[in-house]
Amino acid sequence: MYQKNGGSNNSLNAHEIDYEIFGEEMQYVEIELDPEEGVIAEAGSFMMMDDGIKMETIFGDGSQNDTGFLGKIFGAGKRLLTGESLFMTAFYNNLTGKRKVSFASPYPGKILAIDLLEHKGKFICQKDAFLCAAKGVSVGIEFSKKLGRGLFGGEGFIMQKLEGDGLTFVHAGGTLAKKVLKRGETLRVDTGCIVGFTQDVNYDIEFVGGIKNTIFGGEGMFFAKLQGPGIVYVQSLPFSRLAGRVLQSIPSGEKSRGEGSILGGLGNLLDGDNRF
Repeated sequence: MYQKNGGSNNSLNAHEIDYEIFGEEMQYVEIELDPEEGVIAEAGSFMMMDDGIKMETIFGDGSQNDTGFLGKIFGAGKRLLTGESLFMTAFYNNLTGKRKVSFASPYPGKILAIDLLEHKGKFICQKDAFLCAAKGVSVGIEFSKKLGRGLFGGEGFIMQKLEGDGLTFVHAGGTLAKKVLKRGETLRVDTGCIVGFTQDVNYDIEFVGGIKNTIFGGEGMFFAKLQGPGIVYVQSLPFSRLAGRVLQSIPSGEKSRGEGSILGGLGNLLDGDNRF
């Protein structure tokens, strides 16, 4: 089912786009572009597109058209702090008729559509959660204003902020949980499990406490404390946790023993993925 943000309001700055999300564990979002409409995306998220769509590499997110060359360089340079590329990719429909372009999730999880008009024009998300957005949405960084959060926040230290009046899409690993917090209500979350939250949510870092918890708990010394009112999205499988488990399973100082293969190591010669 296609959905459109903003209705027919001509005062919108971001392009109005239709979309449909497909799949269960490995989702992708298909965006339908009317003539002259566009969408921006992180490098590496592109999946497929119809003939007639123009692809263009741009500095930053391309949301500001009058900042000048130095302004664009500065805006793109800030993205390095989040570990992202200096560049983004824009896709435009320059022909008559509707055209479709699709973007895939980077690992198993869910794609979440966020209408910034419904969240007062701003949404804050984990630095690697952003997938794509309507052209005109600004993708920036949200610095921590508290020293403790900056020193101990880990994955939650530098967040991305999505600003504007259009649709944006973020990715969550594993299962996605939506928590609606009332005023004063508090939720404690592993810093890596945060997908994003609305701008009214107060975000801070809290010490776990207790010697046994700190040394033997295995959950880290700090967790995120989120206080309402607002909406918080939580993921069950952050990419850092997934990557850590994969690295732990790699044998140290020895080659793979060919688990799951009747031929063992000999089977590796036949599997089509051999690196010498």
